[in-house]
Amino acid sequence: MLGLPALSFPARADDYPNRPIKIIVPFGAGGPADVAARLLGNVLQQSFGQPFVVENRSGAGGIIGTLEVAKSPPDGYTLLMMSNTQTANESLVPQRKYELMRDLAPIAPVNSSDLVIVVHPSLQAKTLQEFVALAKSQPGKLNYASSGQGTPYHMAGELFKSMAGIDIVHVPYRNSGEARSGVIGGQVQMMIDAVPAMAPNIGEHQVRALATTGKVRSSVLPDVPTVTEAGVPGYEATIWLGLMAPAGTPKPIIDKLNAAVGAVVKRPEIVKLWGEQGAVPMSMSPQEFDKFLRDDIVKWADVVKRFEKQQN
Repeated sequence: MLGLPALSFPARADDYPNRPIKIIVPFGAGGPADVAARLLGNVLQQSFGQPFVVENRSGAGGIIGTLEVAKSPPDGYTLLMMSNTQTANESLVPQRKYELMRDLAPIAPVNSSDLVIVVHPSLQAKTLQEFVALAKSQPGKLNYASSGQGTPYHMAGELFKSMAGIDIVHVPYRNSGEARSGVIGGQVQMMIDAVPAMAPNIGEHQVRALATTGKVRSSVLPDVPTVTEAGVPGYEATIWLGLMAPAGTPKPIIDKLNAAVGAVVKRPEIVKLWGEQGAVPMSMSPQEFDKFLRDDIVKWADVVKRFEKQQN
């Protein structure tokens, strides 16, 4: 159980920040969280006049980097770029040395992206219905990649398995880049990945897109049907990103960061850039983001229960 680190001097919002701020990304370089953190850091650096340094601390499905932030001084100088990986881990990894809503404080959401289900071009399935039929005819024979246990891609895969009634094997990689290489290279048959990350590979015909996971079709992949349209009604999954700080960070600093992030994600050039990539800006107060996180923990706890029931 984590205790709040002691501070020699109380953190103050009026002169914050007066030194560089570190954003810990608990995932590998090049993924949606890493890209968003670097973009956000660059803009915030201009706003605050202090460097925002992004550091990748990947491993253990995002737990290593999250724990590092949870143990950091609550002074606003160490932040976490997190995703639904962290909310899923609350039930998927009960032996964690931290609790998300006890040991970290919500700052602000950043953006959300639809996912896309892709397969290696050698697979006979040309549509999602054909993939489901193939999987049902070969239980336990097909596999799918993710960037690790508890990541949004893993949870989206387990939700898809449950709703489609199929048995396919999860193959966790250390990060999204390696998982992507696995499906492009044919080591795994299928992957669910963020639209912005996988769209170039779809365009180059390195993988075949079967369906996107949002409520409506992706503006980036308008010819690809949603999972609901493709035969699994009601399925929806996204990856969203947000910022948190160590619990105990003074509210004025949290509010100052929330206002700054909210201003960044509303900038027309940011909205346009993310829109071209299939990402949608998110904006909430710290209190609204707190509720959002708690609701998401409950949502993924239900998916984890289904997953664990299938395993037993």
